[in-house]
Amino acid sequence: MLLLTALGAGALIWGYARAKADRGLRAVCALLKVLGFTALILCLLEPMWTGQRAKPGANVIAVVADNSQGMQIHDRGNPQSRAELLRDTVAGKGADWLTKLRENFELRGYVFDSRLQPSTDFVELNFDGRSSAIGSALATLRERLAGRPMAGIVLLTDGNATDIAGELPDLKGLPPVYPVVFGREDADRDIALINVGVTQTSFEDSPVTIQAEAVASGYVGSDVKAELLDTAGKVIDQQTQRVRRDGEALAFRFQLKPEQKGVSFYRMRVGAQGSEEQFKNAKISAEATLANNTRVITVDQGRGPFRILYVSGRPNWEFKFLNRALAEDDQLGLVGLIRIAKREPKFDFRGRVGESSNPLFRGFGNQSKEEIQRYDQPVLVRLNTKDAEELAKGFPSTPEELFAYHAVIVDDLEAEFFSTEQKALLQRFVSERGGGFLMLGGMESFHEGGYLRTPIGDMLPVYLDRTPQVKAREASR
Repeated sequence: MLLLTALGAGALIWGYARAKADRGLRAVCALLKVLGFTALILCLLEPMWTGQRAKPGANVIAVVADNSQGMQIHDRGNPQSRAELLRDTVAGKGADWLTKLRENFELRGYVFDSRLQPSTDFVELNFDGRSSAIGSALATLRERLAGRPMAGIVLLTDGNATDIAGELPDLKGLPPVYPVVFGREDADRDIALINVGVTQTSFEDSPVTIQAEAVASGYVGSDVKAELLDTAGKVIDQQTQRVRRDGEALAFRFQLKPEQKGVSFYRMRVGAQGSEEQFKNAKISAEATLANNTRVITVDQGRGPFRILYVSGRPNWEFKFLNRALAEDDQLGLVGLIRIAKREPKFDFRGRVGESSNPLFRGFGNQSKEEIQRYDQPVLVRLNTKDAEELAKGFPSTPEELFAYHAVIVDDLEAEFFSTEQKALLQRFVSERGGGFLMLGGMESFHEGGYLRTPIGDMLPVYLDRTPQVKAREASR
């Protein structure tokens, strides 16, 4: 082939050298013939252009869509929200790019908010997620697709990650990430309810205080109204605040007395003065989003009266004054169980004719001769019981009996008074029932009462094994 090329070039030079035409014209004609002859030779060689490309479907590409509430924001000048734009991109008119990706890659679809979940056609996109955990979603993808030939990750989001405080997470082991960002930094004006607090007591007669805090952007000089509504949508109370500068905290404070006992629900919402209709038709709203304008509030006024069991190891003045103080409060009831004599009393009982047991035991359990222990029992007195059956067997031994009370007060009573089951039951009363427990000091309380290493002692907020060393007084004349 090289020899043929050389012979052809030599023939051209020899032929045009003998021609009588102008030298410039001969050179142009010779060059054109050389180019034509070269092209003919190249065609005879059958040249081919070679390259490399992936086999269709051999590599995996992941398309991950943000499903958080933040995507519901409307950007300034755009009638569509970020969520609507994203939905059109993956499931609307603009989804042709997914078809082209499927022609060359194995496409894996995912949606994420607080966690990542697979999706075939993105029908799971409802944009109600409470967070946008971008870092966690990428880390989960790395674990799920480990060992697979990954071509890349297409991340569809507004970029507002709730799990990335400062620096980016560790992206080692991930394929290239191609972010597609929806929205702009200068979002439309907005009013947000950022904090709601409830101050309440367990007593039905006490008012409930509700404190709310809101911020506004783009409403300088306008009035922001906060409304408190019941479950039927009726406005209970409302207040307004003037916005002096963007980002300024607007504080609202409401007081109300629930009409019913127990648990009640209310709604707090904020918006610009005169914009109440936007909560019925979100399309007429001028705010970036209405998702941050409303909060549900739970108020629990309890179901009184609250009953307190007072257990004392000896008659004293405490019960008298406690009972007198609580007698005027119809939300509290004090029930007393007072021991007036310990076990094995050293005296004879003089009761009714033919009665050999302690007459003070009348009303406490079975008084038959087969069941009663005539002398080896403490003598207890019940006070303010609701009926003859309450505390008839002494201190409660079952959850049904003890859990009927809201609090227990133990006053100057040793640990041996309670059985092992009753001690464990008192601990359950606090940990499971959520009841209150109060131990008053005395000669037979805390360390002196033997509560160290008992279920009752374990839940006391004191160190029973740390007792001060008291020196005896020196003898004096």
